Amino acid sequence: MNFKYKVLKFKKNKFENIDDLISIEEPLEISLKYKVQDQWLTNSLLITMRTPGHDFDLVRGFLYNEQIIQNINEIDNIESFGDKVGKYNIQNKILVTLNNSNNINISKIKRDFMTNSSCGVCGKSSLDALEIIKKGKASSSDPKLTKEIVIQSPTILRNNQSEFSKTGGIHASGLFSSDGKLVSLREDVGRHNALDKMIGNALDENLIKPKNQFITCSGRLNFELVQKVLMTNIGLMIGVGAPTSLAIDLANKFDMTLIGFVKEDSFNIYTNNQKVIVD
Repeated sequence: MNFKYKVLKFKKNKFENIDDLISIEEPLEISLKYKVQDQWLTNSLLITMRTPGHDFDLVRGFLYNEQIIQNINEIDNIESFGDKVGKYNIQNKILVTLNNSNNINISKIKRDFMTNSSCGVCGKSSLDALEIIKKGKASSSDPKLTKEIVIQSPTILRNNQSEFSKTGGIHASGLFSSDGKLVSLREDVGRHNALDKMIGNALDENLIKPKNQFITCSGRLNFELVQKVLMTNIGLMIGVGAPTSLAIDLANKFDMTLIGFVKEDSFNIYTNNQKVIVD
């Protein structure tokens, strides 16, 4: 979602007034409705900054990736509510009704997830929130990718972004099959939101097949992005930029293959090179 802004552009030693498409960033408030001892409770969970669009996918992916739900079927209903507000006349509130309250400790969740669109781990209030819930490891040998597919995936991701070509200011995450075909793609101003949206869509459409798929993200790879992908059991992740040290350590711990700095003729494999065909 984008909007035209008036911009004064300097180019070739002169200024000119132009219209420029800018990616919209708006707050989204997510509230949970759940039952405790036969009583329905509704609580605001968090406010995150996002690009409006595919908001329900964002919520599904976020709740699953943070293990507030363990199964997509624990969501009974998702609905937008409240007035359409602001410059862009958008509803910025979502209510999620859950049918399993086992994991709902709203006070702890709200402490752990003070977040914004551009910051992952640093948006959490304590290192305790970094505890990995996932127990099992990814497959140590699947999927298998050729070097050509590794190199091509960021280009395929970029070419299928509807917003990047218009604004240049938006991230994307894509789910790919091991033969290089794009399965699902979502965009957002925040890298974490883009990944949550894509995983939320893939869960809702039952698209995830861990041993035959990988995920490619624009930008660099940090701890939280790796953690979100691990929750899907997909064991190969590609980033256009560099990974952080924590991302590498986490990928190593769970046998994930982590690939970064992908260019037209090169890339770096930081962990578990068994999944890339080198012959």
